[in-house]
Amino acid sequence: MTAALDKALAQIRPDVRAAHAYVVQPSAGVIKLDAMENPYRLPPELQQALGERLGALALNRYPAERTAQLARALARHAGVGDDVGVTLGNGSDELIGLLTIAVARPGATVLAPVPGFVMYEALAGQQRLEFIGVPLRADDFQLDEGAMLAAIDKHQPALIHLAYPNNPTATLWDAAVIERIAKAAPGVVVMDEAYQPFASADSLALMARQPNVLVMRTMSKFGLAGVRIGYLLGAAELVNQIEKLRPPYNISVLNAEAAFFALEHAEVYAAQAAELRQQRERLFAALQAMPGITPWPSQGNMILARVQDAAATFAALKAHGVLIKNVSALHPLLANCVRLTVGTPDENTSLLQALEACLS
Repeated sequence: MTAALDKALAQIRPDVRAAHAYVVQPSAGVIKLDAMENPYRLPPELQQALGERLGALALNRYPAERTAQLARALARHAGVGDDVGVTLGNGSDELIGLLTIAVARPGATVLAPVPGFVMYEALAGQQRLEFIGVPLRADDFQLDEGAMLAAIDKHQPALIHLAYPNNPTATLWDAAVIERIAKAAPGVVVMDEAYQPFASADSLALMARQPNVLVMRTMSKFGLAGVRIGYLLGAAELVNQIEKLRPPYNISVLNAEAAFFALEHAEVYAAQAAELRQQRERLFAALQAMPGITPWPSQGNMILARVQDAAATFAALKAHGVLIKNVSALHPLLANCVRLTVGTPDENTSLLQALEACLS
């Protein structure tokens, strides 16, 4: 048995054996402020209506044209015309993976600012592509335009990821700098707008001007993190290449119908996003007033803050029943930084009270 297992394990790529799986922190019994989720559930009457609608679906059939209909509905929700291409992913992660596969030729590189979303590098590595991380400016986490343009000129990346706003810094980068980067890019530029419901700007106008720019969004921050719907917008000729790689049944009939239901009640989710933006400003102001904490302005539904000891702060808050994210090990620029998801008013009050207790 051991010899057979050893032989089987030997067939796994060495880099895969050396890697670590993505760990989701247990959250039972705590206030969960670690994953940038919308903390609000549907009102009870809408929960019942959705349940009845899902219960009536033909689960014995594979997903069919409803997937394509959802893709167009999401494009209309984004405010783009029928000439714009759109494809769906099982969350943004799958779309990032498909984009990476699409450019995975020998010698191809993937480039992104760092610190940034960890899946850009992880999925590039899975395709054995070199990942080029260009550090952000240390003082304000803005793009280092000179370093980005130099890296583009040197490495000629096939794919560039620009999160707008960025994760985990919640930064909305200078639009003029982004446009110059897009013009200099020899390949595909993906504007990852996962946090668009909370931001004051988007990249749709840039996408219209620059045909190599794609915009990627998700329904996770909209309020459907459990449904797993991501979508990619851009020039139809380019998006259609990614559509070729999409598994034919990657969006279940349950997920698609839940997404349609959410779009039909978009005003509910818009009100939730507005409340979270207000709570973000309340949380930011309170953090600014606390000694020993340095928060950065946010355009997402999270706030990055530097504390005196990130590991101790994480542990102390967890002991107080509040789960946050310790991001200090992700990149040297994030030394002693934690990321705080914006929650409901009561959740934010509990977080602030717990922080004050930790500081005292």
